[in-house]
Amino acid sequence: MRFKRVLFVVGVSLLLMPSAVLAHHSLQAQFDTTKTITLTGEVNRIDWRNPHMHLYLDVNHAGRNVTWEVEMGPPHLQIASGWKIDTYRRGDRVSVDAYPARDGSNVAYGTRVKALYP
Repeated sequence: MRFKRVLFVVGVSLLLMPSAVLAHHSLQAQFDTTKTITLTGEVNRIDWRNPHMHLYLDVNHAGRNVTWEVEMGPPHLQIASGWKIDTYRRGDRVSVDAYPARDGSNVAYGTRVKALYP
């Protein structure tokens, strides 16, 4: 009976393992790392949740505001590189260098954020 239980647990674990592996995407699969774009606009909001921090940026494009979602590294790495919760606030003007999404959506992976002061 014990052997069947161990065999069952091992079997279920093997079945669930591919979903855990697929849950983490590669950067190159979602973003075109051969191209870099620069987005300039105002911070709409910042989401510090794991597994990746997200910066939402209002960018003026052809006379209208477009909100971009800029994915960043994990919060602990942003903090380790000097970011604080209040480094950037809503309304701050910033410039972001990023890799654009492969699907053409207004999503990018940020590689550098720079404050723009008036």
